Formats: sequence, C-alpha cells, structure tokens
Amino acid sequence: MTKKNNIRSRSRIKKSVRKKIYGTPERPRLSVYRSLNNIYVQIIDDLSGKTLLQVSTLMPELRDSLKSASAMQKSVSVGEEVAKRALDNNIKTVVFDRNGYRYHGRVKALADAVRKGGLQF
Repeated sequence: MTKKNNIRSRSRIKKSVRKKIYGTPERPRLSVYRSLNNIYVQIIDDLSGKTLLQVSTLMPELRDSLKSASAMQKSVSVGEEVAKRALDNNIKTVVFDRNGYRYHGRVKALADAVRKGGLQF
C-alpha cells in the first residue's frame, strides 16, 4: 500500500469513528495522534470546541526523561501523565478516540497506561 492510500484509508476510518464518538463536558474525548517518533494526546470537549488538556512526548517535562526511550515506553509515560493531569482537573471518565489508528501497539499501550492511571473508558 502506498503512503497516499494509507492516509486516505486512515482518513476514511477516522470519519467513521468520529460519527460515533463525541465528547461532552461530563465525558470528554481523549484523542490520540501518533507520528513516527512522537505521540500526542488531547482531551477535548466537543460541545464548546475547547481542548481541556494536552500532553505529548515533546513537552519539556517528558522530553528529557524520554530521550533514549523506545516508542512503547514513550506511549506508556504519556498515558500515565495524561491520567494524572486529567484526575487533577476532575476528569474521571473519557471517550477514547483512536483517531483511525488500529488499537494495538503504541495506541493500546497508551490506552492501558491511561486506564491504569485511573481514567475510565
């Protein structure tokens, strides 16, 4: 499969997933984006259209400690940080938006770390 087809396929899957998943103030959407080297997570309230919090491997607090870490370790530490910050902001339940990615590998490791940190979805 070419890169163009991969992007098109993920875009189609993403649209299909987003039809069903919607974040509310009581249960915001936890959206995941992964690039080749980094992983980004946002917690979004779709009703007001605002991002409540965001965490990525590029944040200064995480970047230094994750310099030589593997991609899986980066995902786990970002997941733990998201859970900690969400609980600090009184967010206990979220809707998981895998953003068109398959639920395995880094995305699954991140989701498991978020659950282990105390968030429910």
